[in-house]
Amino acid sequence: MDISTISVSELKALLEKIPAEIKRREKAEKLRIRKELEELAAKSGYSLQELLGEDTEKVTMAKKAVAIKFRHPQDATLTWTGRGRRPKWAEAFLAAGGTMEQLAV
Repeated sequence: MDISTISVSELKALLEKIPAEIKRREKAEKLRIRKELEELAAKSGYSLQELLGEDTEKVTMAKKAVAIKFRHPQDATLTWTGRGRRPKWAEAFLAAGGTMEQLAV
């Protein structure tokens, strides 16, 4: 398809239709593939759910809380784990002449 000869208004109209068409085609392709997989599973004596294990529980790893390494001396609610950017309260404390050792827990 040579789009260099299409007018701007036609291109804009086409641009509006493309996402819906892509979505429609992807849905149709997924349905076709699912049907093929179900047929293949049935030929082997299984259901697709048995093969994919949809009834099994997903195992997730629990994230551990990171220990606090720094705390503001006057306001105990201001804490920092030492990861990521230094918080503004710590920057202000250091700018006022404080040290990181004074903030260490």
